[in-house]
Amino acid sequence: MLCISMWVQLTNPFENTALSAVVAAVPIVALSAILLSRKMAGWKASLVTLGLALLVAVFAFTMPPHLALLSTVYGALQGLFPIGWIVLNAVLLYNISVRTGSFAIVRDTIESITVDRRLQALLIAFCFGAFLEGSAGFGAPVAITAGMLVGLGFNALYAAGICLIANTAPVAFGGIGIAVITAGTVTNIDPNLISRMVGHQLPFIAAIIPLWLTVIIAGWKGAKEIWPALVTAGGSYALTMFVTASFIGPMLPDILSAVVSIGAMVILLKFWQPKTVWRFPNERTETAIAHSKKHNHSRSTIIRAWTPFVLLVIFVGNWGSTGIKAFLDHTSVKIPFGALDHAILIGDKPKEIIYSFGWLSAAGTAILFAAILSALLLHMPWRAFWETVQKTLRELAKPLLTIAAVVGFAYVANFSGMSAALGHALTVTGHWFPLIAPLLGWLGVFITGSDTSSNALFGGIQQQTAHTLGIDPTLTVAANTSGGVTAKMISPQSIAVATGATGLTGQEGSLFRFTILHSLALVSIIGVITYLQAYHLPWMIPKAAEISAAASHTQIGSGEMVLIALSVIAIVVTAAIALPKRLPRPKGPAMPSAAE
Repeated sequence: MLCISMWVQLTNPFENTALSAVVAAVPIVALSAILLSRKMAGWKASLVTLGLALLVAVFAFTMPPHLALLSTVYGALQGLFPIGWIVLNAVLLYNISVRTGSFAIVRDTIESITVDRRLQALLIAFCFGAFLEGSAGFGAPVAITAGMLVGLGFNALYAAGICLIANTAPVAFGGIGIAVITAGTVTNIDPNLISRMVGHQLPFIAAIIPLWLTVIIAGWKGAKEIWPALVTAGGSYALTMFVTASFIGPMLPDILSAVVSIGAMVILLKFWQPKTVWRFPNERTETAIAHSKKHNHSRSTIIRAWTPFVLLVIFVGNWGSTGIKAFLDHTSVKIPFGALDHAILIGDKPKEIIYSFGWLSAAGTAILFAAILSALLLHMPWRAFWETVQKTLRELAKPLLTIAAVVGFAYVANFSGMSAALGHALTVTGHWFPLIAPLLGWLGVFITGSDTSSNALFGGIQQQTAHTLGIDPTLTVAANTSGGVTAKMISPQSIAVATGATGLTGQEGSLFRFTILHSLALVSIIGVITYLQAYHLPWMIPKAAEISAAASHTQIGSGEMVLIALSVIAIVVTAAIALPKRLPRPKGPAMPSAAE
């Protein structure tokens, strides 16, 4: 028997599919116009968008005001925890590494491996940039790597453009997989399923990005001269991304792929170097060689410097294990969401809305433990640790507000029927929708500068359209993520970060022109891949049953006991190396913050 106060969701309130979709699109169009005009900060634009969505939901889609407000609150809570909780602790860990001096040493060791500019670009822009994207994200990779390349002697415009293009494939799993987790949150599709689907798309892009970058820098001839490095960097990264995204989940693909790629490149360069050292015109080779050799850290110092990131992999890897996660989920608090629970009738089924507060099982908690232990092992004074926490909170106050507002908007759109209205309108593309699905993600990232926000905006629309057309929604939701990464290089926010880091403020137009054709070419490739997977390679689309079978394993098994034991050993060994003495304090200008 249905509750008297239950509201029936409308997906076509005007009995005209096109008109209903146009009205539903008003908040998104407004957000696009505001951000492209660059006359309002992103957090203010997100609040305006949320306000417009509430008006459209109440007055056009007849959603009761109290349900619209409760939907906003529920979405904002989902945005802050677990999504914002991951972002907060990931940036805290990065800031700890900067404050203790460990990050400066990590940077130095990567800079000093080779003098060849092509190989430096691969190591710093591609490999190390991916590592930063995975562990921090939110502007840190481009700001840091572009600044590093300029410091090494790269042309500022090339440095900025190369780092923007390199920061493509890693974006999907950036910030400990936050974009994929968000897509799962707003669509109720298992994030592990989306991760596996993205892992069947983006490795094709990751494999060719090193070649793409090298051709931009040195042309086809220059790329041919270092083909072993291109195969090693792209192949090792793509293969590790495929394995990690498919079998571990969305939190570690970037970090593990970057570590494997850096390690493979270091080993390769120990035994092989290009016959010709490539450098920019009029640049002296002797100067480059002198610069590359000025860093000479001991092995134990280097290992200590990597301590925060070693611990990050250990903790997140254990938290993501199926048995361990199921065990920790027992501590989660399930909170029925008051008047919103079972108050919305979607089709013939009332919507169950329960907020799960997984304070211990959340990935952000694992990152917090890694950050605290890193501070202890690196002899960080508690006063400095507390100052770093405060600094991180100040940096992320507006980004967290933006996340809360955008996810709040996404839930209003989903619960009111606005997403469904847009999805129905997009069905006019019919058979060709998989080809253009990545363009929605591309548009979302161009507008918002974030694959996470793009998934929050368009994930529900991708899902609704796929359902209507009889396409597996996992494919189109993943395509939103994969297509979105190709717009990161042209989003106004990313370009502003890159120009600021390289001293090119005022030349944003030049950088946009540098990257736009590359962005369009890459999103076209993703579109073709998605189309082929939809109709010609359906075996590449993972099925929910595959993930469900793994998720049904709720006990900590022998394999996970081995993982825990190995992790304990790794922590003990890391502590034995890290504890004896402090790292030297970093010299030179302060490192950019992850939120810049």
